Amino acid sequence: MQVTARLNNLKIAPRKVRLVAHVITGMSVEAALTELSKQVKRSSEPISKLLRSAVANAEHNHGIDPSNLFVRSVLVGDGARLKRWQPRAFGRANQILHRLSNVTLVVEERIEGLNRREVGMAKAAKKPSVKREKAVKEVKEEVAKAAVAADELKESKKESSVKQEMKGRKNAVKRVYQRKSV
Repeated sequence: MQVTARLNNLKIAPRKVRLVAHVITGMSVEAALTELSKQVKRSSEPISKLLRSAVANAEHNHGIDPSNLFVRSVLVGDGARLKRWQPRAFGRANQILHRLSNVTLVVEERIEGLNRREVGMAKAAKKPSVKREKAVKEVKEEVAKAAVAADELKESKKESSVKQEMKGRKNAVKRVYQRKSV
């Protein structure tokens, strides 16, 4: 099931918001929030807040398990434009456009119906299907494998120094947003 959240008239230009939005598309919710917390861009905070809102909507309105969600898409469009004027020489004026953004974020379940709790009128007793039980079993095995891999990764990270990690991360972010010089 897809759940959407919208943010209208964000006072940051769409071009700048898209830099952050394209980074988190396709990530799990936890990974996306972690990535947004590490971003240096100003638009990362409102998008992070919007993502948390979408997850809360999914959990409260549809009973979806947050660990089963991923970011399906992030659409950034033009919002309103604030028109301002700057005085110039000889009595002329130049127009300044302050661009605003409209952001639509869509989160979706990785496995349909996994760990979903019933909300509202839909709390009628349902018998789980065989396919769903198999999918749940497979996901639990994958989660167990991922937990073991995460423990191994933690052990290896303890050995490396924090400064080297930050230096590598800083350079990676620089490469992503680096522009060509003229």
